[in-house]
Amino acid sequence: MEYEKGYVYKLMDQGGPTKATEPYFKEASEEMIRARRLCQLANETPIDDPKYIEYLEELFHRSLDGIRILTPFICDFGNRVKFGKNVFINHSAILSASGGIEFEDGVSIAPGVRIATINHDFNNRHTIYTYGKVIIKKNAWIGMNVTICPGVIIGENAVVAAGAVVTKDVPDNAVVGGVPAKVIKMLDPNEQKEVW
Repeated sequence: MEYEKGYVYKLMDQGGPTKATEPYFKEASEEMIRARRLCQLANETPIDDPKYIEYLEELFHRSLDGIRILTPFICDFGNRVKFGKNVFINHSAILSASGGIEFEDGVSIAPGVRIATINHDFNNRHTIYTYGKVIIKKNAWIGMNVTICPGVIIGENAVVAAGAVVTKDVPDNAVVGGVPAKVIKMLDPNEQKEVW
């Protein structure tokens, strides 16, 4: 059976499932190889060599003016990540991005953050996948070694404490922490300031 270009991404946007053994999945496999190769090149380039930014711009198909990403950095689907303005991603981030990740303006990501947008079928876990887009809204701050699970929305101005595992949406202006993450307190939105 013939599949139109981008069919696998339509399935991902619908939450799946996709099957890795189907011909349409070849497009996704090729993007994973392309993305991993560019991440490897960026990670092997000295941080003071502007070439590492060029590799990341090729990865995301866009200019990274106003966006800072420190290496080492891993992203398996550069074509599935969207950035607002003034986004900062510190070193050792891992973006498992097949389901889509969106960083809105002013998002700050601490070292070691992991974002997952893909899950495996319980019974056929090697070939059938489901997806959930992750959205991190304006001015949110994600602490060190946080894990964000598929389908989660982090609210505007929210703070996720170091080491948290976020399995559910985080409200605007909330501080959350723990495993699984729970609301610790609410911030006054009138006191929130743009970082940039």
